[in-house]
Amino acid sequence: MLNLHTANALCNHIIEAADRRDDLKPMTAVVVDAGGAVISAQRQDGASPIRVELAKGKAHGAVMMGLSSRKLGERAESQAYFIQSMNALCQGSLVPVPGGVLIKDTSGQIIGAVGVTGDTSDKDEALALEAIEAVGLIAEV
Repeated sequence: MLNLHTANALCNHIIEAADRRDDLKPMTAVVVDAGGAVISAQRQDGASPIRVELAKGKAHGAVMMGLSSRKLGERAESQAYFIQSMNALCQGSLVPVPGGVLIKDTSGQIIGAVGVTGDTSDKDEALALEAIEAVGLIAEV
């Protein structure tokens, strides 16, 4: 199970990594549990307010569909109506662009997802991967 301590550690890692680098715009991180409920969220100083919802959409969509937001984006290219329908079912909280990464425990069970936004989607995703590995969990892109 993904707990508050671990979710906060994930968000802290992402924000602290962004603070140490000068090549990133202000970042936002959201961690959701396996049911899509937000456990932790942090928005770096200077990040626009909508970024929390965007990061949540990346994480929420990933955990609800069991696919990273990168894979959801790839699927949207070939099945736009399907992803549009899933987004409607998720009440608009499915963002199919990289930055939403599934979190698995050591047995391979999906226990949640992290969504990161603020810079390019590839940089967002890289921060998510780095944070998940730093806390000893398994990332699935």
